Amino acid sequence: MNRNLLCVSLSLTLLCGPVAAQNVSKVGTTAAAFLDIGVGPRALAQGGAFVASVDDVTSLYWNPAGLSRMTRGEAYATHAEWIGGLDFNVASFAMPVAGGTAGVQVTMLSVPDMLVRTEDFQQGTGETFDASDLAVSVAYGRQVTDRFRLGGTVKYIQQRIWNETANGFAVDLGTQFRTDFFGGLTIGAAVSNFGSDLQLDGRDLRRFYDPSPTETGNNGTVPVDATTEAWGLPLSFSLGVAAQPFRSRLQQLTVSVDALHPSSNYESMNAGFEYGFRERFFLRGGYEGLFLPDQEGGLAKLDYAYRNAGRLGGAHVIGLAVTF
Repeated sequence: MNRNLLCVSLSLTLLCGPVAAQNVSKVGTTAAAFLDIGVGPRALAQGGAFVASVDDVTSLYWNPAGLSRMTRGEAYATHAEWIGGLDFNVASFAMPVAGGTAGVQVTMLSVPDMLVRTEDFQQGTGETFDASDLAVSVAYGRQVTDRFRLGGTVKYIQQRIWNETANGFAVDLGTQFRTDFFGGLTIGAAVSNFGSDLQLDGRDLRRFYDPSPTETGNNGTVPVDATTEAWGLPLSFSLGVAAQPFRSRLQQLTVSVDALHPSSNYESMNAGFEYGFRERFFLRGGYEGLFLPDQEGGLAKLDYAYRNAGRLGGAHVIGLAVTF
């Protein structure tokens, strides 16, 4: 087996090896669901079909192997008014270093203050609480051969609701392989969020317990800590292809398709395209969640981007990138 064929086998095995048929939906059964929120108007405008074609700083989310395609440093920030009035913010930075490209990304999701309500004070106790999610990622991507790219990410994850927090770590691993088919068809593969379970713990779980409520004279206020259940991360396997049906000095067209196998949903596909004129003006479009039962996705609008989530409404995403 030659070296390039071995690289193709690694790309496919990375995704196909651990994948098993999933006939039961597991929507809402994982922690840190914010890790599934796509990053970058360019990718979202193409329906999230970006595993094989990503070549910028948003590789920190889609596929760390794409970092190796960067020739200059890049900083990126995005803000989204997410579904349900949530605030979603991402800041990323990457630059070539040590024969490859290294990057760091901070992802934050925050919930507005809400009233504390109890059975006795259903209109509120006068207190408020909030919740937030945080992920800090460090990644490195390198071109191993003239066709094969490999990248990895280590991330720290925290979820907080009022005075309870859950902490964990995860890794991503990705590959990209350029073939001789269709003018350089590229195969991309990525495993995301493989890591520890998250379990909330904090002072609000402290309760007082009477071990013998039928007896008198005993201590009826023994302090105990309630235990919450641990939940896994939204592990995801993605396999994608990207091809350029035509490319010239003036214009080029890239078409991408991704197959997704998440631990928190059914299998599905994303598809998208990017048309460029003089590498300055771009038209992008795509469709997210193909073949997904009861899917709330749909057509991804053209860049800036707007993401349609069906009955859940939509999300506006505005991004700013600086290349240097």
